[in-house]
Amino acid sequence: MIDLKLVQRQPEVLAKALADRHSDISVDAFLELDGKRRTLLTEVEGLKSKRNEASGQVAALKRSGQDAGELLAELSTLSDRIKELDVETAQAKADVESWLMRVPNIPDSTVPLGANEDENVEVNRWGTPRQFDFDVREHGDIGVALGGLDFERAARLTGSRFVVSLGWGARLERALAAFFLDRHTCHGDYTEVSPPYMVNRATMTGTAQLPKFEEDLFKLQDWDYFLIPTAEVPLTNLHAGEVLDEADLPRAYCAATPCFRSEAGSAGKDTRGMIRMHQFTKVEMVRFAHPEDSFNQLELMRGHACELLELLELPYRFITLCTGDMGFSSAKTYDVEVWMPAQKTYREISSCSNCTDFQARRADIRFKPKGGKAAFVHTLNGSGLPTGRTTAAILENCQQKDGSVILPKVLVPYMNGLEVIEPR
Repeated sequence: MIDLKLVQRQPEVLAKALADRHSDISVDAFLELDGKRRTLLTEVEGLKSKRNEASGQVAALKRSGQDAGELLAELSTLSDRIKELDVETAQAKADVESWLMRVPNIPDSTVPLGANEDENVEVNRWGTPRQFDFDVREHGDIGVALGGLDFERAARLTGSRFVVSLGWGARLERALAAFFLDRHTCHGDYTEVSPPYMVNRATMTGTAQLPKFEEDLFKLQDWDYFLIPTAEVPLTNLHAGEVLDEADLPRAYCAATPCFRSEAGSAGKDTRGMIRMHQFTKVEMVRFAHPEDSFNQLELMRGHACELLELLELPYRFITLCTGDMGFSSAKTYDVEVWMPAQKTYREISSCSNCTDFQARRADIRFKPKGGKAAFVHTLNGSGLPTGRTTAAILENCQQKDGSVILPKVLVPYMNGLEVIEPR
């Protein structure tokens, strides 16, 4: 959530940010709502002051034995009006908060201006896409042919956009999650967490999935619980309502969890394979940073995602998302995209974002500077990495002419020595 005082004092700053994001949210609407709230607040405070004064006069009249009936009647009318205004003021405050909840984060000044993904800016590439001397197959076809992926049985069990992994497929998913976690915890500064896969409404609101994106979530019937769309949600909210010590920053967590997404609005997109699923496993990275250091932490986190792809020897590029393509909570986002030979293009495999104090305001996560007042931390999140899309990238990039797949060397110890997945 953006700072209320910023909107009140510098509405033009927010208006420009919204225009850069190509948002249709009106700052004038906020000014009208906030103006009404202030007017009501001024009126009710004035009437309460008048009521206090009248109450004192009634007490004085009673002490002197005089009739206070007329003043008591006036006081009753005053109290009734105050009750009405208290209700109107509470509603006006709720309207202002509801408006603020719909407003996206303000883009950092280094974010390129643009309307959509076509105007994202490529920053760097690593690795050279392999040249094949045979017809390249899609990862779904490869996985099915090798007996490790089964989309038909998954469709019977549940429906479309699900997959059953079995044999080497299930082992590879487990291997990737373990490999990613080991890199983050043994070679990085992340603390591994095993969080709940269901969270409440307050937790979803803290990371801004609610109220805006409720249609994208899976909600439990008869419970106000939601299945997590990413471990970013429970990890970021680990410190909701807390004040951290400045010396503890940065603080980093990672978790491997299933992720559940309805993929609302994606009808017809990526209907084949493992790119866009309703359920998938992902290792998530979350960092809590000092405001003066958060963009350095963003570069560090993006590097952690890229390092995994380099160790897997998968070609990738990373781009800076433009203002019109950034996520709701983000002030700046890098997308890391892995090369997919069958599609002859790069596809997103990690998104690393600095949310500045946007989520921390919602979840009330602060830190205490030495000798200063508590301030909001900056929160960051990134994929590090999803097992499904990584499996897809391995199958396509490492496929052989005879139908086999040579596994990246770093995964062999995690695959119990298996080096090649061969046709049955």
